[in-house]
Amino acid sequence: MAYDEPDTAPSGSGDGRPPNAAVAPAPVQLRPRGSNHVGMRQYNERVLLQAIRLHGELPKAELARLTHLSNQTVSLIVNALLDDGLLVKREPLRGRIGQPSVPIALAPDGAFSVGVKVGRRSMDVILIDFVGQVRQRWSLDYRYPEPGALVAEIGRRLADLRALLSPAQFERVQGIGIALPFSLGGWQTLLDMPPEVAARWPATDLRAEVAALTELPVTLIKDTAAACVAELVAGRGRSMPAFLYLFIDTFVGGGLVLDSHLYPGASGNAGAVASMPLQAAGGPGQIPPQMLSAASLLGLQKLYEAAGLDPEAAMDDRALEPPWATHTRGWLRTAAQALAFGISSAACLLDIGDVVVDGVFHRDLLSRLISHVEEALDQHSWEGVARPAIRAGTIGSDARALGGALLPLYAAFAPDPEVFLKAAPIGRGG
Repeated sequence: MAYDEPDTAPSGSGDGRPPNAAVAPAPVQLRPRGSNHVGMRQYNERVLLQAIRLHGELPKAELARLTHLSNQTVSLIVNALLDDGLLVKREPLRGRIGQPSVPIALAPDGAFSVGVKVGRRSMDVILIDFVGQVRQRWSLDYRYPEPGALVAEIGRRLADLRALLSPAQFERVQGIGIALPFSLGGWQTLLDMPPEVAARWPATDLRAEVAALTELPVTLIKDTAAACVAELVAGRGRSMPAFLYLFIDTFVGGGLVLDSHLYPGASGNAGAVASMPLQAAGGPGQIPPQMLSAASLLGLQKLYEAAGLDPEAAMDDRALEPPWATHTRGWLRTAAQALAFGISSAACLLDIGDVVVDGVFHRDLLSRLISHVEEALDQHSWEGVARPAIRAGTIGSDARALGGALLPLYAAFAPDPEVFLKAAPIGRGG
């Protein structure tokens, strides 16, 4: 393992959070620990970079204390990383006894990465820098995802990327991470997807098709697992050793973190709450409804459409204003009951202490949903099992694209990239 468990320490600024993410200060649950053994130089470099990412800018002496490396080793590595353009010096801290200390920070231009979120209604492509700031964003809305059109659009954005960055900056792009739903061609009737389009997805190897467009490494991960990665690495998940992650978009989805690692499951689909049955089967041919039928944003949008209202209001603050609010209240009750059923089941099976809920909608609607989930959980019996805490996610709509973009960065610079890269690859079509 690349980490040990310390006494709690405050999380500093400049720790890789995306812009505008409302991340409350949280204790750092894990911290990097280096080794002074010969031959560990590259590993120790990654340990120092991770320490700065977790704690914010730090002087060399503090880096040595946190990582258990000698002052001499830290000084040598920091100087090398400064020369490589991965670190920068901040203004000296004066007013203390002795020589002023010089904080060391991640260099925003030290590395870049591309994240691609392929959704059921839209696609986002983002470029992030070394501290996790989103430098550029491209978005495309569509009625349904068509494989050829999406590959062509990604190709155009990669061309835009080359035009946006200087040759020296492009050399620092670490790769492309694609976040893709597990079964993008599924539920075609519910999504009004033509059967011939749905039939193309099982035969589509999106990772290979994108890799043919670029010399950059390309990684693929389930979209809600990518969102879970973003929360684990850049949000409140840093202080939680185990949690169930729920993300509400067109469909509800999820991810699972155990022992501070993303748990993939046998096929990379752990946390597939959308397919969770909400009741026992009633008999032969009577298939129970799945969670996606009750807790997905598509259901709320269909309620708006049936009432002649703009379905896009589900994404903004209009959802809690007349005339949308009447329909929103009904959806909140139904969705909360379904989510509570899944949370109760997960708590019994996994004994998790925390559940993180996030989504693409307005933060006020997220707060209302969590309140309704708490009320629904009050109706469950907790005898013999510990009730988990329900917490709001901190990343929001960027979570899947950001999680995808973090994959190449962690592969290149994290001391323990298996925090989420041990996940089994997704099958064709997501």
